Amino acid sequence: MIFNFRAIKIFTFIRFAPLFLVAASPVWADPVLFDNNPVIGIIDGKPILMDDIENAQTHELRVRLYQLQSQVLKEKIIREFTEAHPGAVQSKARTVTQADIIAFYEKTPRAKEMGSLEEMQGQLRAYLERIARAAETENKYQTALADGWARVMLTPPNDFKVVAPVGNAALWFKDGTPESRNVFVLEFSDFQCPFCKRVQPTLDKLRRRYGEDVQFGYRHFPLPFHKEAQSLAEATECARSQGKFWELQSVFYKKSAPDIKTKVLEHAKEAGIANIQEFKACWESQKHRDKVLKDISEGSQLGIQATPGFIIGRYDAKKSTITGEVVSGALPEEQFKRLITKYLTQARSASTQ
Repeated sequence: MIFNFRAIKIFTFIRFAPLFLVAASPVWADPVLFDNNPVIGIIDGKPILMDDIENAQTHELRVRLYQLQSQVLKEKIIREFTEAHPGAVQSKARTVTQADIIAFYEKTPRAKEMGSLEEMQGQLRAYLERIARAAETENKYQTALADGWARVMLTPPNDFKVVAPVGNAALWFKDGTPESRNVFVLEFSDFQCPFCKRVQPTLDKLRRRYGEDVQFGYRHFPLPFHKEAQSLAEATECARSQGKFWELQSVFYKKSAPDIKTKVLEHAKEAGIANIQEFKACWESQKHRDKVLKDISEGSQLGIQATPGFIIGRYDAKKSTITGEVVSGALPEEQFKRLITKYLTQARSASTQ
């Protein structure tokens, strides 16, 4: 990491640096800019930067803090801009009509799944009104910036990359990894986690879309308060011994229920496991218990704290490692696409250099 010597001189003042400037305030000839990587200490004469102590947990906290600060800053800019220039933005939040509600309901499969139009229209109206108010607020904010009335100097934390071993992950594509498949999506999940179940259809879509460019893998991260999750994870490893890991994994997520453990053998048959007696002996003896515990241990060290957790990044097949970032939750498809595209772009750029 390159050290910015100017940072030492301004370190004392960084804490008091303004996050934004407004034209109505006194004009600063040379404002001290916000620094997202300040000097935070000195050891034996050597400056220590914020990024020097970064790990997955601190990075996630810093990103959340940045997001909160950004929101509070935006609200302050809008509030003061509106007070100082009440006539600058004439637009008002658009009135939501019954036709808007019907159109939204008809175009949103998720809304139809939740109830009839009559049952949902109150919630839909409230949602659409929030969207309209948010659009009005964003318009004021962008006007304040465009007119030069405000300048935002707050910046996000620098990217933090983990280097994660693929380890014993079950790989989706078993035909080897061609050179074109140089991005990896590694999932850490729990069979009794509702959010893990929710993200599975999204992952299925991504595998179909990026089959030539991205490898997908699965490692276990059963949470301690899900009593059957550890045992179910071990069962899928027994299925893996017979080449049916993904088949049983899919059945478990589709059939997840409080009594799922009592139906494991039934589900194993449904998954196409040929030798049920061998599977049963493997599962009941907890043959793969240590393998699952290793997944939990390595996942925790990499910064996985909740499920589903993902490591998405550049894939080095020779070293069997992923260099990328840790993300959590049942992310929407578009967010996965943005992350995958970012690393595919990096990989293609590197290959042309």
